[in-house]
Amino acid sequence: MKIVRVALDVPLPRLFDYLAPDSDESDIGRRANVPFGRALKTGLVMGFAGASAQPADKLKPVAAILRDMPALPADWLALCEFCARYYQTPLGEVASFALPPMLRKGKLPRMPKTPASGPAPAPSAGDAIRAAGTANITPAVAVALPPLLPAQQAAVDEIVSARDFRTFLLHGVTGSGKTEVYLRAIAEVLAGGGQALMLVPEIALTPQLEGRVAARFPSAHIVCANSGMADAARARGFLDAHEGRADIVLGTRLAVFMPLPRLRLIVVDEEHDASFKQQEGLRYSARDVAIWRAHQRDIPIVLGSATPSLETFHHAGSGRYRMLELPKRAVAEAMPEVRVIDTRRQKLQEGLSAELLAALALRLERGEQSLVFLNRRGYAPVLACPPCGWISRCRRCAANLVLHLADKRLRCHHCGFETGIPRACPDCGNVDLLPFGRGTQRLEAMLVERFPQARVLRIDRDSASTPKKWQALLETIHAGGADILVGTQMLAKGHDFPRLTLVGAVGADAALFAADFRAPERLFAQLMQVGGRSGRAELPGEVLIQTEYPDHALYLALVEHDYARFAASQLDERRIAGFPPFSSQAMLRAEAREMAQALDFLAAARAAAEPLAAGVTLYDPVPMRLQRLMTLERGQLLVESLKRPALQAFLARWMERLYSLKMPAGLRWHLDVDPLEF
Repeated sequence: MKIVRVALDVPLPRLFDYLAPDSDESDIGRRANVPFGRALKTGLVMGFAGASAQPADKLKPVAAILRDMPALPADWLALCEFCARYYQTPLGEVASFALPPMLRKGKLPRMPKTPASGPAPAPSAGDAIRAAGTANITPAVAVALPPLLPAQQAAVDEIVSARDFRTFLLHGVTGSGKTEVYLRAIAEVLAGGGQALMLVPEIALTPQLEGRVAARFPSAHIVCANSGMADAARARGFLDAHEGRADIVLGTRLAVFMPLPRLRLIVVDEEHDASFKQQEGLRYSARDVAIWRAHQRDIPIVLGSATPSLETFHHAGSGRYRMLELPKRAVAEAMPEVRVIDTRRQKLQEGLSAELLAALALRLERGEQSLVFLNRRGYAPVLACPPCGWISRCRRCAANLVLHLADKRLRCHHCGFETGIPRACPDCGNVDLLPFGRGTQRLEAMLVERFPQARVLRIDRDSASTPKKWQALLETIHAGGADILVGTQMLAKGHDFPRLTLVGAVGADAALFAADFRAPERLFAQLMQVGGRSGRAELPGEVLIQTEYPDHALYLALVEHDYARFAASQLDERRIAGFPPFSSQAMLRAEAREMAQALDFLAAARAAAEPLAAGVTLYDPVPMRLQRLMTLERGQLLVESLKRPALQAFLARWMERLYSLKMPAGLRWHLDVDPLEF
């Protein structure tokens, strides 16, 4: 009796046994259709068992083992097993997530066919290498390479000389040419017959980088992977990578799961970015998984950032990672001048100081571009009735509805609920409802009125709601079709606008005193990144930051472009408080129709944990900061340990007990290991 063990996409931490008399070891890593309940499900064959805990007469036969594509390799299966083990997620859910939707449904995309006659498709760089050994790739068109600064050359030399696992932190100021270092290292990998994986934090950055990579490697087969792609395209890219046809895989966090048989280098650009952490389903950090994968494959990995995460910076300082510094800009002669504008005694005009308005006017006279940065979209954060105190609240969330005046809607940015703007106050009938606070739409309207001769362009999730709209906006900026940009964090990183010489940052102070201990780190990174858009070419740049706290240490470090000073002070505070990277954390969250149900479940979970909690601190269950989302009440329970192995050992034992706890109907829970949001 041959028993095959299958991972299925169900919320149970186990594999499922089936009879498979016609299978053998070559089927490990293949998809299989199996009966589950009253339906067929597609799972992944993980191995064989000599016996089953299920009675023999209860075992069902496999409906079909799908042999229409090569079996997924052992290292890819091990990657899924690591994620299941570390993030305490059922293996079947991990494997299902790691596969493109079409493949997880048991289907295959149509692959391009070689024409019966006429010219054959151009071979990829990998094809050329396999045919010619280790000879360098000769591009079809000569590519003029920009000269490297000494620090860039030293970084490239160190990366390409690494023959085994090593984690490099490429810490370069904005505009220092980190991407050029990546491309030179990738060129060496391709020349040696290898594949490279490059991760970027957001879909919006992928097309721009893809164009640059394609121009540098015209004969390479480049595969993109992000959640915005059509199912068939994602599946084709996955198969191209898996079967060795892809030379470079470029994508967002999900690209870390692409199978690559000749993988020789991993690059994680903007490694500090929170977008690398998945916040639903499999709650993994693509950066951390990429590091584990590099260790698994015994290859180098490069983490690049102007503002590294404090965890990464700490590891570099302790010698765990190798620090590579790029202290100078590659094109511009100097970093932009950063100045703080004290707004405590100023009368602002729609949130803008006289100094910032004068700087905008000066750039208009010179024919240069400016960016006003406000990380809050919409017209105003809330619509209110001053006489009675009514405010526009979301009926499904513990949040306010944001006023979007351009399309006359009130929207919740958490759950997506929206409604029309009321003609009068729903409580008292007052018709003079007022917007409070400012968003990008309100700022845009003010600048249009203030500078009627200027072409003002707003860039946020509303104006760039699709990749096509986003690309059109970027083309307008590069073509000189905008004078003043009003933007959110979408413009904070990865963009080169040669004529942009002024960045004005407004509304940043709130993050200084947020309850989340990571808020200052995010604010510093955000302001340094957005300020780095200024003066990246020959024209000098200037950054003006409006604040009511001009003497705050964060702003003083920004003025000096001194990330190391800021990071050292933050790490000192975290060491005293026992926060990461000096501890490891996990968060158990529960959501239910009533808060009492969520907190009762968390209290039971805490009681189940107490006998297991040697070396682990258990905190009390509390409501989440956004305690209601999509009509569900939410609570959380933090667990913490000074030693990561102790926390992992505890979590593995605790999860067994959590699955056995009784729950009221409708309650859902999940565990978030290494949480970024509190």
